[in-house]
Amino acid sequence: MAKAERFPERRVYKLLIWLLKIIPMLLAITTIFGTLCSFFGINPSIFSFVGSVSLFPLLFLYLASYAFRFCIYHRMFLHYIVANNILVYTDYFFGIPVDDIALFMMHVILVGAFLFLVLFFYRREKCCKQ
Repeated sequence: MAKAERFPERRVYKLLIWLLKIIPMLLAITTIFGTLCSFFGINPSIFSFVGSVSLFPLLFLYLASYAFRFCIYHRMFLHYIVANNILVYTDYFFGIPVDDIALFMMHVILVGAFLFLVLFFYRREKCCKQ
């Protein structure tokens, strides 16, 4: 029996690890596109349907990232989703006293800050491993 036939779960394990690394990035991208569409008056329901994440799946992704010892830059996408949700829910429930342009700029600054942090931690991780 070949090694690959004896351990088919190894492929499943690698696929799981790959998906756990990619899913937060995809969720963050759909969140960004949903925000852009909402600002420009386009119905972002497809992005909400595909990429919206509630508390329990977010907690699972956090737990999995720690259990599998992912680097911090993989978690930065989850941190962005949490920060974006805090901003959105704060505006929804309490109202942030700014106009639409200022609120959109807050989202852009949030995206820019987390993109900088992702690139910073990615670069630091790749630089320090060598």
